[in-house]
Amino acid sequence: QVQLVESGGGLVQPGGSLRLSCAASGIYFSINHMGWYRQAPGKERESVAIIYNGGTTKYPDSVKGRFTISRDNAKSTVYLQMNSLKPEDTAVYYCTNIIGNHPTYWGQGTQVTVSS
Repeated sequence: QVQLVESGGGLVQPGGSLRLSCAASGIYFSINHMGWYRQAPGKERESVAIIYNGGTTKYPDSVKGRFTISRDNAKSTVYLQMNSLKPEDTAVYYCTNIIGNHPTYWGQGTQVTVSS
C-alpha cells in the first residue's frame, strides 16, 4: 500500500520560511521522481518543484530562487524548503511520485498560509 504523508505546513508571515516533509512508503523510493504541487482555492493544482531520481531539480518561475526541493533516499523522504514566502504561496501543498512524467499517488496535503 502506497502512502505519502506530508507535514510541516502552517501559518507564516510574508517573508518567512517553512520546510515541508513528505515521508513515502510502499514505493521503491530511490527510483521514483518526486514532486511537490499546490492548489489554492479556486485554482488548478500546479507543480512547484520536481526532483528526479538522479537529483536534478525543476521549478516554475514563480518559485525559482525561493523554493528548494531535496530528497533523502535512506529515509524515503522528500523535502521542500520555502523561503521568502508571499501571500500568493498560500495553498494546500501535496507530495506525489511521478512515473512517466505523470503524478501517480498523492498525499493528503498540508496547508500553508502566508499572512500577516
